[in-house]
Amino acid sequence: MNHINKTLLGLLLPLGLALGLSACAGMSRQDRNTAAGAGIGAIGGAVLTGGSTVGTVGGAVVGGVIGHEVGKNRRDRRNSPQDEPDHVPTY
Repeated sequence: MNHINKTLLGLLLPLGLALGLSACAGMSRQDRNTAAGAGIGAIGGAVLTGGSTVGTVGGAVVGGVIGHEVGKNRRDRRNSPQDEPDHVPTY
């Protein structure tokens, strides 16, 4: 890799990361969990299958589903009626 390519990569990589992270600002927690799961799953699938496309896409799908369900389960537990007392005294 020559000097120009290294310099260009050094400038564009942080810019791309900043733009990519700012895209998550309006996402719900469940959406962020889904995206994170898909990313982690894609990396895991690529590593486990030696970089095959099918393994990477399969890992992303499985990771996205797991991330989505984790986010859903947290939301459901937080909104569960069993967390609320049966009777709230009024004064």
